[in-house]
Amino acid sequence: MKVSSKTSTDISFEDFKEQIINDYKIAFLSRTCSLLGRKEVLTGKAKFGIFGDGKELPQLAMAKSFQNGDFRSGYYRDQTFMMAIGLLKPKDFFHGLYATTDIQKEPMSAGRQMGGHFGTYSLNEDGSWKDLTKQKNSSADISCTAGQMPRLLGLAQASKVYRELEGLDSSKFSDNGNEVAWGTIGNASTSEGMFWETINAAGVLQVPMVLSIWDDEYGISVPAKYHTTKEDISKVLSGFQRDDNNKGVEILKVKGWDYTALMHTYENAADIARQEHVPVIIHVTELTQPQGHSTSGSHERYKDDERLTWERENDCNKRFREWILESGIADEEELSNLEKQIKRTVREAKKEAWTEYLQEHLALKKTLVQLLNDASNSSSNKNFISKIKNDLIAIDEPVKKDLAVAARKALRYLLGENCKERQNLANWLNNFILESQPKFSSHLYSENDNRATKVTAIPPSYDSSKEEKIDGRVLLRDNFDKLFEKYPHALVFGEDTGAIGDVNQGLEGLQAKYGKIRVADTGIRETTIIGQGIGMALRGLRPIAEIQYLDYIFYALATLTDDLASLLYRTFGKQKAPLIIRTRGHRLEGIWHSGSEMGGLIHVLRGIYILAPRNMTQAAGFYNTLMKSDEPALVIESLNGYRLKERKPTNLGEFCTPIGVVEKVKEGTDITIVSYGSTLRIVEQAAKELLEVGIDAEIIDAQTLLPFDIHADTVKSVQKTNRLLVIDEDVPGGCSSYLLTEIIEKQGAYRYLDSAPQTLTAKAHRPAYGSDGDYFSKPNVEDVFEKVYAIMNEANPQDFPPLR
Repeated sequence: MKVSSKTSTDISFEDFKEQIINDYKIAFLSRTCSLLGRKEVLTGKAKFGIFGDGKELPQLAMAKSFQNGDFRSGYYRDQTFMMAIGLLKPKDFFHGLYATTDIQKEPMSAGRQMGGHFGTYSLNEDGSWKDLTKQKNSSADISCTAGQMPRLLGLAQASKVYRELEGLDSSKFSDNGNEVAWGTIGNASTSEGMFWETINAAGVLQVPMVLSIWDDEYGISVPAKYHTTKEDISKVLSGFQRDDNNKGVEILKVKGWDYTALMHTYENAADIARQEHVPVIIHVTELTQPQGHSTSGSHERYKDDERLTWERENDCNKRFREWILESGIADEEELSNLEKQIKRTVREAKKEAWTEYLQEHLALKKTLVQLLNDASNSSSNKNFISKIKNDLIAIDEPVKKDLAVAARKALRYLLGENCKERQNLANWLNNFILESQPKFSSHLYSENDNRATKVTAIPPSYDSSKEEKIDGRVLLRDNFDKLFEKYPHALVFGEDTGAIGDVNQGLEGLQAKYGKIRVADTGIRETTIIGQGIGMALRGLRPIAEIQYLDYIFYALATLTDDLASLLYRTFGKQKAPLIIRTRGHRLEGIWHSGSEMGGLIHVLRGIYILAPRNMTQAAGFYNTLMKSDEPALVIESLNGYRLKERKPTNLGEFCTPIGVVEKVKEGTDITIVSYGSTLRIVEQAAKELLEVGIDAEIIDAQTLLPFDIHADTVKSVQKTNRLLVIDEDVPGGCSSYLLTEIIEKQGAYRYLDSAPQTLTAKAHRPAYGSDGDYFSKPNVEDVFEKVYAIMNEANPQDFPPLR
């Protein structure tokens, strides 16, 4: 539905009247969808509902000022806005409720997210970028309260980069930085740390961001007095207000039922943000939530009669309708007829959506019932199979689960029966699972040709006439220099990243060469550093977000796991954010700067590549690989490797470390040792000492943990040595258990073992400070030697008598 951006000051009364009536249509349409949507949940057709009723008018105002190229980063109340900009139709709304798995029918996520979560398509079918300046954009929502805030900062910062960075090609992504990032959040969620971190960072960076706070004075059942100091978020935020002498944030306040005030407020906010690149907060007050928070309960349980009466009288749609009548824009008959027509439209859309949802399932059910009937007639277990068939027939509105359960249970009663009916049923089930599973599991990682695992490996080359070695940090710095020269859209930012070139000088001198926009310092705020990266990556830039130490990544873990890791999946491959997170960890001294918490990260960050290079040559190669692909990754450099000497490759910026491929560091015959990162150096030293007692270990560097060994090369080593030891400086049962599962179970290495597979890990506590703390907390050379020796002693005690 096309929305005019004109206001009452520059259009005729007839045009003004048409605009008002059109806005009322959208508001009433959205409300009708909310009311009918709740009924669909309560009747069991949909699993859960969370709607935008009570927030219609301010969203209409927001839509008026929202232009092509702009981005939204909101939450699950914004259905009216999406309808107003023409990107959500009633039938789409109901398909979202029903979790239809057809992306053509449920365009927001193909049923992967519950209703109320909205996104637009940034990518073509081949994964290339659409022209984002020619469309209205919405980054894909997440449910987590305030989780949309960090990304909002990056979406806004992209406009600043495109406006201020000279010579940067912004085609498809920006029109001279004139785009505004529009955020929405509920008043209760402003209690979250992500909100405050984002507001502070936005004020510091001065980015074009307009944030709407929908304030209905509750957070689910909890009133504002338990959420917000002074019960007024704009009062609390007043210290951020800009003035003549200080940059900051512009704060506007408006009542959510006042149509004309809303229109002027949003127009004013858009002008400030778009022209001046100043962040604006619009505190929208006196809003209501007519059906309560969600379908999980009724607001009558926690709102008293006085509040409920007030909400009924001050409902924004009701006040809007009264204003239209009082102003003579329309009469009662005209509005009543309009409302009746909209109700019919919504009911018809609901009916069509449900029919379309059921159509596929009913066709599959018909086929399966016939197969079950045939199987029962040919089986000695006819009665059991017939019951399954009849139970399925009794389900009038089946879902895929019902079909799968019936077929799988029926096959149990056909065990040992060799007949075509059994094979037909098995074939149907196999095809059904094969076709159904991708609808729920695809796009965790890129499925396009330029995905990271398909980038061709290019080994580093060396000048044979030069044997000199340089510090690892110098190698890394010079490689980043080549990357920034090669990729003008690349930029890096983080704590101490700019002026001093990071804490280990891996970016030394690059800010002076490439400027403060491309090599930037930030405040101490890990969550919004990641948010900057996500938002800018969503808008075509190639950000490298630096987290100073791996231990500090947990400040940003919610944003990484809820937003970045799930982005491609929850958009069904329609959005991407190729963000590189650069950090450092592993072997050092002390609790806080020796992080190796890989067991946690590899589980909560599925959807992000996790790379653990053992030296800076490997790390540089990973960065080169990632810049050729379009996927997010976490690169963990070895903290104690920056001053170690490495040969300098002649093809800096070009050589590529493969992702998902292990490296055989040392050949051996007696045992396979698998490790990664800094621990590899310890393993290599232990292997040399093991040779002195007649034990020849083969060493495998995992290199990448997500994904691990996509070519199954580790099992080939175990097939030769018949023994396996995984060494890890994570806690017991951490990453070592994951690697064992990958090797023993997934690759099938159990078939070739002559000894039990074992692990050697750090202690369960964090490493204590000092050299002794490291030695007694994490695996050391002697630990590795004795662990391997003990395995060989058990296998051959005659040749390898006990050590102690």
